[in-house]
Amino acid sequence: MTVESTAARGKSRRAAAQKSTARKRQPRPDQPARPDMVQLLTPEGERVEHPDYALETTPEQLRGLYRDMVLTRRFDAEATALQRQGELGLWPSLLGQEAAQIGSGRALADTDYVFPTYREHGVAWCRGVDPTLLLGMFRGVNHGGWDPNSNNFHLYTIVIGSQALHATGYAMGVAKDGADMAVLAYFGDGASSQGDVAEAFTFAAVYNAPVVFFCQNNQWAISEPTERQTRVPLYQRAAGYGFPGVRVDGNDVLAVLAVTRAAAEHARTGQGPILVEAFTYRMGAHTTSDDPTRYRPKEELEAWEGKDPILRLRRLLERENAADEAFFGELEEESDALARRVREAIRTMPDPDGMAVFEHSYADGHALVDEERAQYATYLASFADHEEN
Repeated sequence: MTVESTAARGKSRRAAAQKSTARKRQPRPDQPARPDMVQLLTPEGERVEHPDYALETTPEQLRGLYRDMVLTRRFDAEATALQRQGELGLWPSLLGQEAAQIGSGRALADTDYVFPTYREHGVAWCRGVDPTLLLGMFRGVNHGGWDPNSNNFHLYTIVIGSQALHATGYAMGVAKDGADMAVLAYFGDGASSQGDVAEAFTFAAVYNAPVVFFCQNNQWAISEPTERQTRVPLYQRAAGYGFPGVRVDGNDVLAVLAVTRAAAEHARTGQGPILVEAFTYRMGAHTTSDDPTRYRPKEELEAWEGKDPILRLRRLLERENAADEAFFGELEEESDALARRVREAIRTMPDPDGMAVFEHSYADGHALVDEERAQYATYLASFADHEEN
């Protein structure tokens, strides 16, 4: 066989694979909801019923959910701006995922325990963690800033997928103690490809651990689309491990609330683990070091903007006369006040110690670390010399 024929056959195989992948693409965001996806509120703000997830809400509860999402988005926008101004080293925005986080966060009991990733600012809000405490880690002045046991909300986890194992181990302990509580593990679609998550699924299933695996499928693992990570919808992976999975419209705060509430009850009552896939979209960058315009089609973003979770709930509030202009005006003032408080908190935080990265890695001295410390100290000193000159 010639080199040319081998290359031609390889090209043919790649073309066939691309066609196969195209047939298995996830549904376009401008298409109606899939029949396997739980939805209680359409993008137009109309309530719909679901046979398995009934949800009764009062106007006060709807306003509360709307307030949570608006304030969370405002805090997130302020943190992004602070990073651009050099106050934070990095910031992972939750823009577009407010419903997935607020709906699930408000579905939990105080006794439930949460293991987040590094983007669950809305869940932190629901658990009563002061937003300003989230900034310290991204400024480099602490490793979290809050006591996990005060709010049953673990510290942020940067290592992709490892928190699924932490949550499963904690839930196994909960089961042995006979405690009436659920453990939630948040992760993204990208983390679902990690071995840690697969191992967590295995242990949770075998030990019937009371854990809810909450996957925020925001369609992109940095620049890698979901369609290149899985050949089936993510929620269907649970069946292979022997526990149920459900897909919910992650931009529908009411559906997320209902589904997560049922999932947490499933875990608390000894029925074992369950996987919730919140089908949502990351409207911004993966983090402030990312440029999504390099890999994400503009048309895709525009289509998902029509499914904005906050706009969707506002349409319902206006449709049912559950909120007036005074409410929206007061909420805007509250948002401005939160933004001012966040800016003031940053100004009172110390600058990070650039040399601290070399501490606490080893109990005793280490020749290579000592060498790197000296090199970095010389590098930092060069800036001081430049300012003097």
